[in-house]
Amino acid sequence: MDIQGVVAEGFEPVRDAFVRNFQVLGDRGAAVAVYRDGRKVVDLWGGTKDADGTEPWAEDTAQIVRSATKGVAAAVPLLLQQRGLLDLDAPVGSYWPEFKAGGKERARVRDLLAHRAGVPALDRGLTVAEAADGVSGPRAVAAQRAFWEPGTEHGYHAQTFSWLLSELVLRATGRSLAGILAEEIAEPLGLDFWIGLPETEAHRVGRVAPVEPPESAGMLRTRPRRNVSEAYADPDSLTRRAFAAIDPLPDENDPAYRAAELPASAGIGTARALARFYAATIGVVEDGARIFTPATTALAGKEFSSGPDRVLVVNTRFGPGYMLHGPASPLLSPASFGHPGRGGSLAFADPEAGIGFGYVTNAHAKSVTADPRAQALVRALRSAL
Repeated sequence: MDIQGVVAEGFEPVRDAFVRNFQVLGDRGAAVAVYRDGRKVVDLWGGTKDADGTEPWAEDTAQIVRSATKGVAAAVPLLLQQRGLLDLDAPVGSYWPEFKAGGKERARVRDLLAHRAGVPALDRGLTVAEAADGVSGPRAVAAQRAFWEPGTEHGYHAQTFSWLLSELVLRATGRSLAGILAEEIAEPLGLDFWIGLPETEAHRVGRVAPVEPPESAGMLRTRPRRNVSEAYADPDSLTRRAFAAIDPLPDENDPAYRAAELPASAGIGTARALARFYAATIGVVEDGARIFTPATTALAGKEFSSGPDRVLVVNTRFGPGYMLHGPASPLLSPASFGHPGRGGSLAFADPEAGIGFGYVTNAHAKSVTADPRAQALVRALRSAL
């Protein structure tokens, strides 16, 4: 395997783990990047640009990162909160009156961010066109009756998070979340990351594909707990319904889907951009830029939800838009905050270790929150610190 890029002295274990991901764990095209104390110490890529192709992965190749998008998108409401433009303790309905319907009048902004809003699914799944039109999704979640009293329990809002977050930001500011992200975070930091891929960047993005793990990767074939398997198999379960809020499932290689502003699932970027983004949430990166104040960094890693997840059917922990370290989604340490993407990608910050981490892949496995390839890289990083 021809691996390109650089690794600072002492971080060679990350490169070794990255190579092994291709040799043993079935990666086809991938990249990993790490920042420490604002300085890039790992920047590696290898394999093919397309999961089912032969063109090499280039230095600027980008990929769709699925739910790892959520962690980047969450920076927008926290930035608004930092500026006094959004109150996490205010009712969502004070910004978005239509959201009060269906027993959701007591839902607070913090509930929406921490998967406690009670609307992880819809009575009728939206088509891909409806999901992307900017109107049907917000209208549907506003009208949806809550599956539980908001604020009392939590369950992963896998797809509905797109419309909840985007409409909240629009109502609070009159601006789109994707626009704020581009203008006030991505462009100043030089991040190759988009929610709504510009046509001018489409040539850089590789094709993704589902993959089965090779026989040598026995760890990838471990069985999930029975109740988890049953939840994903049952079409009437809240689990299946949450992931089917867009029905049928979108073609992630479709240019129209990639251009959609869906902050729960359709972000596209490089591992380098993800690592730099998270580095800038916890401190100053190389050129002096940063996103959050120390108080907002502390808020990002604060636990808002923990315990049994009504959708994922395991114990999960969430802060305001970020998944936190725990058995369901191991990150670097209990101080870490970030987000995995179903099928493999992972990005997070660890303020105690000064780490910003990003991993992207075009080979989508069946993992939801703890892909073995990402976890192998995290273990290698931990050993290098």
